[in-house]
Amino acid sequence: MWMWILIAVVLIIALPILASAIKIVKEYERVVVFRLGRLRGAIGPGLVLIIPFVDSVQKVDLRVVSVDVPKQEILTRDNVSVTVDAVVYYRVIDAVAAVTRVANYHYAVSLLSQTTLRDVLGQSDLDDLLQRRDELNKRLSSILDEMTLAWGIKIAAVTIKAVELPEEMRRAMAKQAEAERWRRARIIEAEGEKQASQIIAEAARIYEEHPVALRLRELQTFIEIAREKALVVVTEAGGKYIGEIAAIHKAMKEQESRTQA
Repeated sequence: MWMWILIAVVLIIALPILASAIKIVKEYERVVVFRLGRLRGAIGPGLVLIIPFVDSVQKVDLRVVSVDVPKQEILTRDNVSVTVDAVVYYRVIDAVAAVTRVANYHYAVSLLSQTTLRDVLGQSDLDDLLQRRDELNKRLSSILDEMTLAWGIKIAAVTIKAVELPEEMRRAMAKQAEAERWRRARIIEAEGEKQASQIIAEAARIYEEHPVALRLRELQTFIEIAREKALVVVTEAGGKYIGEIAAIHKAMKEQESRTQA
């Protein structure tokens, strides 16, 4: 009876200790082990055995992690106040360095991203911020990667999500864009007029050299006009005859008026 009680007590004590001594590390994780405060290194993945009450462990995720950088009020080099929102993607490449060289690497990357974002974009013009965003993303990624490499962290990418402008600046840019569209429309219209005048001048020279072609073109125009039955076409010869008839009619009216007088 006492033997069974002893076995039960041993099992109750041993099972929790054994459970704490066995760690299962996933493929994308590493475990940094400290034995009596001294670094043993990073182990895993798979089944890991540690000494309870002697070893302390800290798991590190090796997958890509995203950091949403809070909106930053930034004054650009050309003195325009903008609000910028960005995202930083990073991953741990050295679990030991990430644990031993920085207290909280996720928080440190977040703060470093905020300060770097303000410094880099504060040295850029508004046009660069709006039109050359890819270059700024690469520049931010390069600076952050150089600074976090000592922490065992690799910056995968930096993306500027949104740039918010003041209302006055948005209205000014809208007016500028509208003026630019009107300018391009006038230039296109002038170019069209220039090309049309050149073509008309070339056609006039051809008609001058070939009068028959001009007559054929005139006849073709008459055929096109004749399709509209509501129109009356008066040619040059017809106009001459109409003028003569009008003159005769006027002379007859004058003669009648003199006879009545």
